[in-house]
Amino acid sequence: MWHERYTGGFSCGARATHLLANLIRDMSLSLVTDLSYLLAAGLFVFGLKRLQSPATARSGNLLAGIGMLIAIVVTLLDRQILNYTTILAGIVLGSAIGLVTARVVKMTAMPQMVGIFNGLGGGASALVAAGEFFRLTGAGSQVPLNASITIMLGTLIGAVTFSGSMIAFGKLQGLVTSRPVTYPLQKTLNSLLLLGAVGMAVYVSAISPSSEVFLVFLGVALVLGVLSVIPIGGADMPVVVSLLNSYSGLAAAAAGFVIDNRVLIIAGALVGASGLILTRIMCTAMNRSLANVLFGAFGTGDSVAALPGAAQLPGGVTVRDVSAEDAATVLAYARSVIVVPGYGLAVAQAQHQVRELADVLKGRGVDTKYAIHPVAGRMPGHMNVLLAEANVPYDELFAMEEINSAFERTDVALVIGANDVVNPAARNSPGSPIYGMPILDADKAATILILKRSLR
Repeated sequence: MWHERYTGGFSCGARATHLLANLIRDMSLSLVTDLSYLLAAGLFVFGLKRLQSPATARSGNLLAGIGMLIAIVVTLLDRQILNYTTILAGIVLGSAIGLVTARVVKMTAMPQMVGIFNGLGGGASALVAAGEFFRLTGAGSQVPLNASITIMLGTLIGAVTFSGSMIAFGKLQGLVTSRPVTYPLQKTLNSLLLLGAVGMAVYVSAISPSSEVFLVFLGVALVLGVLSVIPIGGADMPVVVSLLNSYSGLAAAAAGFVIDNRVLIIAGALVGASGLILTRIMCTAMNRSLANVLFGAFGTGDSVAALPGAAQLPGGVTVRDVSAEDAATVLAYARSVIVVPGYGLAVAQAQHQVRELADVLKGRGVDTKYAIHPVAGRMPGHMNVLLAEANVPYDELFAMEEINSAFERTDVALVIGANDVVNPAARNSPGSPIYGMPILDADKAATILILKRSLR
């Protein structure tokens, strides 16, 4: 009786064989899971690598997407899923939303879309961390210190990313003023909120896992995200978008530690690191520190300038208003033209007309190129995305460092809604907010045609 009860009717040899078979099966499943995660991580890295060039970006997206699909499928098979029906419903709903937005949202609204994606990624990570906290505390067990630390980090970073990204979306969409919103003791209040959040995190992790304190901590994190983004003006949105993208990756990595999922840690770390690198590139392109972007309150909304009938500038340069016919004549007799696109082009949705104009010029034998400033637009790569939508050939797009030396040999620089990234005040006006920012040398061309929305 004892033998049958505690060995399930197996002899010692059969029992050992059964246990060994189970062990091999579990090891095999673990090995398959780890190898699948390794494959997914490799696809993430190769996908990121191919995103470096517009010519290979689509295949890079496809590779990374396949990697994520593998990671999701393996995770669903590896974990103890309580209800596949709910998960399937979420997949169908999410896929439907993604399909509709991909077809409905215009390319000019991509910065807003990226802002929403960043926010949802951070919000999802915060929800995972919060769910794990309430699961552990609801079971009545003591939350391990390492788990509690990752839970608090994931919640803090995720909540800040969510609320901050929603404000960034509002600024880009025009629902919130694009001008910096400042008030007395702003930095002091933000610092106190951050210190309060850290204090509550220490209390929950090391003293008492109080649900009430955790909820207050979550609320403070959400408020901190809002207050961190409202002082930043619209012109600095490329930096903010890339920084929030990095935050969403760090939140995902923290969520990976919370639920002990390696591929989530890897994916989050890749997004976090690439976002930080991109943020640094954006700051370098503006010749400003990250602290100056976050706390400098620079970057206002659009302003309407006075239209000069004609004006004489230092150095014998004449500025005058010209008609479309005059501009067409100048372009038609040019041998070389460099187009400088900016945010005004995006708002006017003029990328297709610009491409058509370039086609006409090329048909007349005019050498036509596009100069892309790193921070032109409202998100990193904004101009590349717009011009790609208009089927502008990739080999006609040139980065600032590649094309700047060509302006002095160019007949016409056509500046379309990109006044900030060609403004010579960045070179010679120490009092200017953009002083020191590297710019496109459009002013060195023989003739500069400037199209500005506020001047119609």
